[in-house]
Amino acid sequence: MAESTIDQHPLMGWQKPDLDLSKADWRSSSGGQGDVQIAFVEGFIAMRNGGHPESPSLIFTPAEWGAFVSGARGGEFDLT
Repeated sequence: MAESTIDQHPLMGWQKPDLDLSKADWRSSSGGQGDVQIAFVEGFIAMRNGGHPESPSLIFTPAEWGAFVSGARGGEFDLT
């Protein structure tokens, strides 16, 4: 079986640490399961699927998170 492309071509410019998220204080907008959760860890913002917390988390720098939130507030991701 061939190696995955990630193994063959690591992400260029990926300068984010391997964060220990095991003790992260995950927060949810609705308090329910199956929604997006975020945690602030070591100066970074982690985001995961609350319905599948064992799945990989996305890690954002403060600048990336700010751009994401600004875009969401501005309707950049609206599907309608």
